[in-house]
Amino acid sequence: MTNVLEVRNVETFYGPIMALRGVSIDVPKGQIVTILGANGAGKTTLMKTVSGALDPEKGTVTFLGDRTDGSEPDQMVKKGMAHVPEGREVFPFLTVEENLRLGAYTRRDKEIDADIEMCFGYFPILKERRGQIAGTLSGGQQQMLAIGRGLLARPQLMLLDEPSLGLSPLLVQEIFEIIKRLNKEQGVTMLLVEQNAQVALNTADFGYVLEIGRIVMAGEASKLLASEDIQEFYLGGGHSDGQRDQKRWKRKKTWR
Repeated sequence: MTNVLEVRNVETFYGPIMALRGVSIDVPKGQIVTILGANGAGKTTLMKTVSGALDPEKGTVTFLGDRTDGSEPDQMVKKGMAHVPEGREVFPFLTVEENLRLGAYTRRDKEIDADIEMCFGYFPILKERRGQIAGTLSGGQQQMLAIGRGLLARPQLMLLDEPSLGLSPLLVQEIFEIIKRLNKEQGVTMLLVEQNAQVALNTADFGYVLEIGRIVMAGEASKLLASEDIQEFYLGGGHSDGQRDQKRWKRKKTWR
């Protein structure tokens, strides 16, 4: 299976602090791959390193067969990558439609209007509010707009950073159903960062677990969902917080 994205032994720093410690992942064409981990694990740092917002000190990022570590974010968009950041980051003083058109800023073709209508097919509420100022939308509607804006770039790979953040369970279910549809119907490969392990693993084909900047587990999503470690540390697993922290500490000592 062809990989759209390959990350090899990447180390990324914030000043003197190493945020990623030799991270390697593969994202096969047509699949949804998820990165799980708690706050501070390095998930967003990994996404920013992949999309060009951060440069790794060591290691390589290969996208569509070309080395792209050190590339600027706009170069990554032109090459076929869309990054939907944590917190949505829509343009709050522009309308819904203006936000969508900015997603297509690298394109010069005549199919942008048709793609906007295609986007509205997935997010009908955005069509109803196409002239509304984006900053006045609800959190769920802003998340839909952020995904739609990414879709307008016609990406071969979409990076989704915490799409469930701050949303109600019903909205989370709706957003992830649309993510699965976009993957199957539009053929968009996805790299998904999530704290909600249950919904992420029920959506993804393959998963990685990132802790303190290291990949500590990887496998098919269905197998990760059934694993004892995932049950204990990310889905509750019937243990107290103290018991989980003690077991995590024992595991960490074996990783070093």
